[in-house]
Amino acid sequence: MAEEKKDKPAFEGSINIDLGFGNLFKGLGNFLDVVSELVEKAEEVQERTGEFTAGTTAKGEPMRGVYGIRVSTLAKGGAPKVDTFGNIRTTEKGPIVDERREPIVDIFDEDGAVLLVAELPGVADGDIEITVEGDILTLTTTGKRRYAKEILLPAAVDAATLQKAYANGILEVRAQKA
Repeated sequence: MAEEKKDKPAFEGSINIDLGFGNLFKGLGNFLDVVSELVEKAEEVQERTGEFTAGTTAKGEPMRGVYGIRVSTLAKGGAPKVDTFGNIRTTEKGPIVDERREPIVDIFDEDGAVLLVAELPGVADGDIEITVEGDILTLTTTGKRRYAKEILLPAAVDAATLQKAYANGILEVRAQKA
């Protein structure tokens, strides 16, 4: 009887996402049902996250596996945008937990510029490193909380015009199109 409760959602319309590392993709698969509902309801943003402990870091500290999916739709319609974030990477041997997390990033294609907004909680301003080559922006952080992501921009940008603003865990990067 206890196993029946485990397999069934707690209430009608709830989502059963298993947060165990072995069933990671099963849990994310359940999220696809939420995406279908999201598109039907035309909601703007839906996010699901989870975490678990997965071994230790090189320093012997417990390593947390963090993963999530954010789905956003445009008010004017169009296909939903699905973004993943966290520190779980897929390898040939299966999923692994990395010390670096992938941040949530939004990109806005403005008239003559590209604006990037990234969530980097727990990072000091001086720990943020940004490099740009054509239409690829690489974002990395050093320090205790580490993030890394390579981002394809909608257009090539001029690295010399790069402007960065960081406050309360939110990074804004603006660059003029090349």
